[in-house]
Amino acid sequence: MKFRIDRDALADAVAWTARTLPVRPPVPVLAGMHIEASDRLKLSAFDYEVSAQVSTDIDTEEPGTALVSGRLLAEICRSLPPHPVEVTTDGAKVMLRCGSAKFTLLTMPVEDYPTLPEMPPAAGAVGSDEFAAAVAQVAIAAGRDDTIPMLTGVRVEIEGETVTLASTDRYRLAVRELHWKPERPDFSAVALVPARTLADTAKSLTSGAEVSIALGGAGGAGEGMIGFAGGGRRTTSRLLDGDFVKYRSLLPSEYAGLAEVSTAPFIEAVKRVSLVAERNTPVRLSFRQGEVVLEAGTGDEAQAVEALEANLEGEDIEIAFNPGFLLDGLSAIGSDVARLSFTTPTKPAVLTGKPPQDGENPNYRYLIMPVRLTG
Repeated sequence: MKFRIDRDALADAVAWTARTLPVRPPVPVLAGMHIEASDRLKLSAFDYEVSAQVSTDIDTEEPGTALVSGRLLAEICRSLPPHPVEVTTDGAKVMLRCGSAKFTLLTMPVEDYPTLPEMPPAAGAVGSDEFAAAVAQVAIAAGRDDTIPMLTGVRVEIEGETVTLASTDRYRLAVRELHWKPERPDFSAVALVPARTLADTAKSLTSGAEVSIALGGAGGAGEGMIGFAGGGRRTTSRLLDGDFVKYRSLLPSEYAGLAEVSTAPFIEAVKRVSLVAERNTPVRLSFRQGEVVLEAGTGDEAQAVEALEANLEGEDIEIAFNPGFLLDGLSAIGSDVARLSFTTPTKPAVLTGKPPQDGENPNYRYLIMPVRLTG
């Protein structure tokens, strides 16, 4: 094997592929990055759950394959000088030459490396930037407790031209709708994708204009898998098992009142006031016409109070939230104005941005459970 490649192109491709390398590989070869040089360079990584493959242009003299330590290759490529890179194999070694720098890596047995899963059939495409933003908005509400795998996923529902993403950790729920271009207008599917994998993948595929989403049908090719491709990169992930919560029934159909507050000052005020909130203690919000008063702490400990302008429709209300969960939602709504709709101080409130036109449903909703106030 012998090929030449631009240093930045190699570093970028290796860094992207290395994300999938397992921290503690169940078998030694999974710590390797598979290198295949033909008319293009293909780099692959796989941990039995997630696979990643990238292809990029190279100047090939001799085609071939090799398997080398992925993490070591990533560290080397990150520190190479700004010159073209020449990669060659010599027996059980791979050599990288870049300017006056030369590295020699030992290879692993290529024949022991598992075959990457096939990409499921393409189901449709969505703008990469919008997809990354939508996934980021939803992934924040996914659970992090691996003993309840179902809650660590993002539910992906596809119905015609609409994709709905939803996740919950039982204390908050995030739902985002977006439009996409399905391969078939009547396409319908449901998948539960690990949230960390989905967020990482969506963020890393913004180099291309669109992301192609591939979903296997029951009993067909790629069953139990989801695939994403864009900009010469493709990744597959095994889906999670389990029934997701019936989240639509959790979203209130009507509200007793709603308040609107400028998002940026609201975020800063919550950050300031929550400085005195001990672990697991809430920030209290008292809404009345024209203002909201934020408070944290009690008489026996440090206290903070701050008032902000707010518009209120409905009766005055005092409601309390976990400050971290509230900040997550405020940072995710992507709107200058935060709209908080509530029914009672003890029932979930829904945080959204202000819709572009009155009467329109917002495409992102963040439901947050209040903390019950005592006394």
